[in-house]
Amino acid sequence: MAFQADGAILVPIALAVIIGSLGFPVLQDTLKCGRDPSKWTLHTKITVAGTSVLLAAGFLVIFIAESCNTQTLGPMGWGQRALNAFFHSAMPRTAGFNSLDVGALRDETVLFHYGLMFIGGGSAGTAGGIKITTVAVLFVILIYQVRGRGEPEMRGHTLSYKLASQAVTVVMLGLSVIFLAAFYLAVRTPHSLTDVLFECISAFATVGLSRGITGKLAGDAQMVLVALMFLVRVGTITAATWLAMGATGRGSPARVDGRDPIIG
Repeated sequence: MAFQADGAILVPIALAVIIGSLGFPVLQDTLKCGRDPSKWTLHTKITVAGTSVLLAAGFLVIFIAESCNTQTLGPMGWGQRALNAFFHSAMPRTAGFNSLDVGALRDETVLFHYGLMFIGGGSAGTAGGIKITTVAVLFVILIYQVRGRGEPEMRGHTLSYKLASQAVTVVMLGLSVIFLAAFYLAVRTPHSLTDVLFECISAFATVGLSRGITGKLAGDAQMVLVALMFLVRVGTITAATWLAMGATGRGSPARVDGRDPIIG
């Protein structure tokens, strides 16, 4: 927070976080194919487009909502407001740095942080969350279902039932463990549901941001957050696959198709 007005510190950190959150397949693809999007895989196109949308949406929400908050962006000039809004639009994806007091954010900003943290970044990378491709796949399926059209497609490629089921599995596992953890912390701590949910989603997505209550939690409540962080590092889809293979006693690694977006 001491560097709120220092773009030479905030901008490089934000850019490093954005690049790191894209995922290794995207970085490899862009290095191999260059800046020509027509040569990118479907996974890369979805991740880059999704990252751009989330950054822009996060910037606008934070900038508008917090500009009238005297404890965050309110006292700053317009340029400094834009700098910090951009910085904080990138941080909920996976980083955990903050130039603003997270505990002083307005409710609407906190609510939007829930979404940004839960989605996270690109698949097969350092970011947490359920991943951009997971949300993209489910969104396309939803649109096709609402319109009553045939099999869902993304850029001419039909989404398989297996891919859709993987996306649903990841989301349901994520929501389930967050609900259970938040319920336990709500019972065991005197803190507000807003703060409890923020800590649980942040832990699940390994974001690192906090509303300032983690250090005040009892040991068992802190261990719940530790378990959430460990689960997402293992990967929700990996955990589901491990359970399925353990139940059947057999299984084989899924083949990665360059045409398909990577889930998890």
